[in-house]
Amino acid sequence: QVQLMESGGGLVQAGGSLRLSCAASGSIFSINTMGWYRQAPGKQRELVASVTSGGSTDYADSVKGRFTISRDNAKNTVYLQMSSLKPEDTAVYYCNAEVRHGIVWTFYNYWGQGTQVTVSS
Repeated sequence: QVQLMESGGGLVQAGGSLRLSCAASGSIFSINTMGWYRQAPGKQRELVASVTSGGSTDYADSVKGRFTISRDNAKNTVYLQMSSLKPEDTAVYYCNAEVRHGIVWTFYNYWGQGTQVTVSS
């Protein structure tokens, strides 16, 4: 019903930057919160950053001051600008969206397929 297409991952040296994008498509009436999560090998998936439809943001302490989340509501797209990257940022990054399909006030949670971010030291 809803697809989240991520792009922008890759390999970068420590101190470098990457920009992730995630575009939602399909049966979308509105989207509440959009966010980025990450999962490193052997670790649980964790929230990196989120942004509401009104623009309120939240960040994990480990990325504050280095990452910036933003969204384009007209394009149903969320971005994650990552700067000053560290080897510990290496993980698979997943896009998440809370989607409403119609006039009923019910939101459904969707995930992207994930994009690998590798930071070399």
